[in-house]
Amino acid sequence: MSVELVGGILLPFLGTALGAACVFFMHSDFRLSVQRALTGFAAGVMVAASIWSLLVPAMEKSASMGKFAFVPAAAGFWAGTLFLLLLDKIIPHLHLHSEQAEGPRSRLARTTMMVLAVTLHNIPEGMAVGVVWAGWLAGSMDISLGGALALAVGIAIQNFPEGAIISMPLHTEGMKKGRAFWAGMLSGAVEPVGAVLTILAASFVLPALPWLLSFAAGAMVYVVVEELVPEMAEGEHSDIGTILFAAGFTLMMALDVALG
Repeated sequence: MSVELVGGILLPFLGTALGAACVFFMHSDFRLSVQRALTGFAAGVMVAASIWSLLVPAMEKSASMGKFAFVPAAAGFWAGTLFLLLLDKIIPHLHLHSEQAEGPRSRLARTTMMVLAVTLHNIPEGMAVGVVWAGWLAGSMDISLGGALALAVGIAIQNFPEGAIISMPLHTEGMKKGRAFWAGMLSGAVEPVGAVLTILAASFVLPALPWLLSFAAGAMVYVVVEELVPEMAEGEHSDIGTILFAAGFTLMMALDVALG
C-alpha cells in the first residue's frame, strides 16, 4: 500500500482527532454563532466534494453512454440517498441541540446517541474517500492523484470543526475531557474503515465505479440537507452559516481544480 494511499485514507480521521482535541484547550462550548459557521463551512465542503470529486467524474466515466451518461450518476445518487435514509430509520441517534432522538426507541444514553449521529454523518465521507482512491488505483483517467488528495484534504479540513462540535458538547453533558476526546475521535474512525472497505469492494466491481462515486455523493448530500442545513439555520435568523457554506464550497472547488 503506497504512502499516498495510506495518507489519503488517514487524513480525514486526523482532522476529526485534532478537532476533538479542542476539548482540552477550550474552557466552554462553542457559541451558537460559531457552531452555525462551522456547520455551514462543513456543508459547503461536502456539497462541493459531491459535485466536483464524485458526480462529475461519475458522468465522465460514463461518457460512452452518450446522452444517457447521466443514468449511473442519477441512479447511484438516489441509491446513496435512500441508503442513508434507511440508516437514519434503523439506528437510534441524537443530533446536536435536539431533545428528541431519531430512529427506533432506545435506552442508550444521550451522549452515546450523539456520537452515533456523528458516526452516521461520517459514513458517506469514508465511502467517498474510498471510492475515489479506488478509482485512482484502477488507473482511471478521470481521477488523478491530486484529485484524490484534494478530496481527502477537503474532508479533513471540514472534519476538524466536526470533531470539536462533538467532543465539547459531550464534555458539557458531563463526560470527562479524556472520554469526550476519545468519543469525538472514534466517531471519525468509521471513515478510514469505510474507505478501506470501499476500496476492497471497488477493486472487484470496477465497472460499477460511476455508480459508487454517485452513491457516495447521494449519501453526502443527504447528510447536508437532513442534518447540517437545519443546524446552521437553527434559532434566531443569521446569515453566518450561509456565508461559511459559500466559503467551504469555494475552498473545496479550488482544491479540486488546483490539485486535480
